Amino acid sequence: MSNPGQPTVQQGDSGNAVRRLQRALRRTPNLSIVVDGIFGPATHAAVVEFQQGAGLVADGIVGPLTWAALPDGGPMPVLQEGSTGPVVSSLQTILTNGADQWGGVTPQGIDGIFGPHTRASVEAFQSWGGVTSDGIVGDQTWGVSLHAASATLESAVGLQYVEG
Repeated sequence: MSNPGQPTVQQGDSGNAVRRLQRALRRTPNLSIVVDGIFGPATHAAVVEFQQGAGLVADGIVGPLTWAALPDGGPMPVLQEGSTGPVVSSLQTILTNGADQWGGVTPQGIDGIFGPHTRASVEAFQSWGGVTSDGIVGDQTWGVSLHAASATLESAVGLQYVEG
C-alpha cells in the first residue's frame, strides 16, 4: 500500500495527512490541487472526482479504500544548497534542458551537487513558475507545471525519489 496508516480525512480537516492527500491527488495527475494542508472545497471536489474515476463510493471522505487507490502521497525531498545525490542530478538535468523557457539560467553542469549555480537556476525556474523564489525545492516548487503532457517538476525528475 502506498499510503499506509493514514487517518480518515475529509473537508474541514488540515495538517500533514491532508498534505499527503493533496500530493497524491497531484500525482493522479490533477495539477489544479494546491498542497497547503487544508482540506477545502477544491480538495473535496478533486477527491470526489478521483473516487468516481476509481469506481469508489464518491463521498469526498478519504478512508482506507481511497488511500489505497491513490498514488503515494509521500513528500519529495527538500533540496537546497548542500544537497547531493541522484535526485539533484535529475533536477539539474531538467533545469538544464528547460533553461530556455525560464531565462537561460542553468546549473552549469550535472554533477549531483546543489551549489550556487543550481540555486540560481532553481530561483529562475521558481520565478517562471510563479512560486516563491527562494532557491529551495519543496512542495511548491515540485508542483510547478512544466506546461507539457500534464508534467510537473516532480514527475519530470522522477517520483522514485518520494520519501516514505
